[in-house]
Amino acid sequence: MSRIEQLQEMLEQEPDDAFLRYALAMEYDSMGDSEQSLLIYRELMEQQPAHVDSFFRVAQIQVRLGETNEARTTLREGIELAREQQLHHTAAEMSELLQAIQD
Repeated sequence: MSRIEQLQEMLEQEPDDAFLRYALAMEYDSMGDSEQSLLIYRELMEQQPAHVDSFFRVAQIQVRLGETNEARTTLREGIELAREQQLHHTAAEMSELLQAIQD
């Protein structure tokens, strides 16, 4: 059984588990399936908008796919959420990426 299959099986038991969804999205991304990864991250962002790490991962994929404008928007939203949650390290990492992709 692949890691993706294992995660999917666990999600059948706990469909609202944000960590499992995040892990599944990361696994798809590591296998090169950016589209499936983005789909799962975006679902997680809709279901749990405070899941800051998803914003950072989505932005990283968007940058890799050449979707720079979308990445900027995602990063700005993520930075705001990170600051609200006092996740200073994550906000700083996203700010660095945002600065790197500015025109």
